[in-house]
Amino acid sequence: MKILVCISHVPDTTSKINFTDGDTKFDTNGVQFVINPNDEFGLTRAMWFKEKQGASVDVVNVGGAETEPTLRKALAIGADSAIRVNTQATDGFAVAKQLANVVKDGGYDLVIAGRESIDYNGGMVPGMLAGLTGSNFVANCISLEIDGNNAKAIREIDGGKETVSTSLPLVIGGQKGLVEESDLRIPNMRGIMMARKKPLNVVEPTDASAETKAISFEKPAPKGAVKLVDADNIDELVDLLHNEAKVI
Repeated sequence: MKILVCISHVPDTTSKINFTDGDTKFDTNGVQFVINPNDEFGLTRAMWFKEKQGASVDVVNVGGAETEPTLRKALAIGADSAIRVNTQATDGFAVAKQLANVVKDGGYDLVIAGRESIDYNGGMVPGMLAGLTGSNFVANCISLEIDGNNAKAIREIDGGKETVSTSLPLVIGGQKGLVEESDLRIPNMRGIMMARKKPLNVVEPTDASAETKAISFEKPAPKGAVKLVDADNIDELVDLLHNEAKVI
């Protein structure tokens, strides 16, 4: 079984976010980048298939050379090889098109993508990728078992969970729950040394045109000051909740 894991290169959640050029571009200065958390769950599940079922695992990213340290980390975790499509990930559909080309050229049976990335939170790429490659698709996937050409998945739905039976080729949008957090892989020294010798192939995009563009970004408004109300002054509290907070 050939598995492709899609890796997004995203800012660490502890990073301070700023924008430049009139709030039209993300400022990367001083920002530490990591593997998208949803993709980490998927990569760890892929490692299980590699170790238990002899699957081969490749990782792929759409982005510039700055994303290669993140791909190297995925290689250190245990992926066999990496692919970087040399174009900026500015649009969900454009990313899906590039990934679709990689999937078709590589003949992958299973594509594991994160449900969404934590930077733009679009949640579009896995579904569009499935459509472009003619693969079956399971969104919000929290469990996946493969037996030959058959797959059994569990996904989160409103108010509960749904068990799905399907077949390969398959694309999933994975998330927390696909593996336990305690099972997430951390690169060790041996993995880091081996990652240096593993192939990281750079391919040029076939069509880098984007259908959408970001006009501007806006950070959340700062939280207002806290108002303390005396415990005996119920009338003032009710007034503030009704006229200012507008919650009653």
